[in-house]
Amino acid sequence: MTIEDIALQMTPGIGIKGAVHLLDTFGDARSIFAASSDDLIREARLRPDLAAQILNHTGFKAAEREWKYCLKNEITPIASTDPQYPALLREIEDFPHVIYLQGNIEALSEHCLSMVGTRRATPYGQTVCNRLVESLSQRIPDLCIVSGLAFGIDAAAHRAALAADVHTVAVLPTPLPGITPVQHTAIARDILRNGGALLTEEHSQTHQRGTSYLARNRIIAGLSAGCIVVESPLSGGSLHTAECADGYNRTVMAVPGRITDPSSQGTNRLIADRKASLIRSAEDIIRELQWDLTISTPVAPAHEEEPLSEEEQMLLRCFSTSDPHSVEELAQTSRLSPGRLSTLLIGLELSGNIRQLPGNRYMKLR
Repeated sequence: MTIEDIALQMTPGIGIKGAVHLLDTFGDARSIFAASSDDLIREARLRPDLAAQILNHTGFKAAEREWKYCLKNEITPIASTDPQYPALLREIEDFPHVIYLQGNIEALSEHCLSMVGTRRATPYGQTVCNRLVESLSQRIPDLCIVSGLAFGIDAAAHRAALAADVHTVAVLPTPLPGITPVQHTAIARDILRNGGALLTEEHSQTHQRGTSYLARNRIIAGLSAGCIVVESPLSGGSLHTAECADGYNRTVMAVPGRITDPSSQGTNRLIADRKASLIRSAEDIIRELQWDLTISTPVAPAHEEEPLSEEEQMLLRCFSTSDPHSVEELAQTSRLSPGRLSTLLIGLELSGNIRQLPGNRYMKLR
């Protein structure tokens, strides 16, 4: 990492794709600034005005300010030519030349999996995040969950990783050390405490124009071997992340939902249009990513079941017969709150113990 790396990012008119092109041409930032006018215009095919910006070292003052800012705030800038730069991210055609990081840089080299979804997560989506991450953590020794720290599924994915004691990386659309949204500052603190990382491509002198959220999505997709959309309506940022992942030849997966649920219309569409593989369990994810072929640690047998919690066992006992039971009957028998009852029913349904029937009724399967 050199001052030239940040200066390249700060040079007016170069941009992300321009930096990628120059790096492909000259190899590294220092060689770019050492190039002659003839090299920049003829070999790199830059316009004369852009070549002049590089020759005049226009971005160096801003780069020096940024370097001091990083030192003051304990932020680590990483250039794409550094060995610590995430290998998967370096493969995408529009990689950011410099990323800014707080936390454990080694988390970026683990088995990274992106998990994204709607900001209006339902209890079903939150339960799915918990079950998938918990089950994966038992099978993948160096799992890292990547998401965007946004409300809804993003936050649920980070919390699930923290609960399962696996690393998680939050990709932010704004400069560090600030946290966006500010309401998730405590989650960000826990991510760092648990050995994860906070990452952004935005430097402190970035002029916010509201476009960084979409740009952030490509980094979430680029960092990971695969991307899971847990819940999504027919439009939204998570579908854009899935589109980026598909464009980068990453495995796109989606969790199915009820056809009547607006929060699952996007995921169901991805599956129906064959743009995403249907995911129901950790085993499905491992199979899609072929992680069982790359990990020497024995993978748990597919038939091994996770034990039910005490609450789940109690609720399952409320199914006194094999006949369908209405939600009202189960609420009266279990004396659970509506929200807690809904969450537990989803968990029992995912584990294959019950099945939902028309009319908001449930039947015990085993």
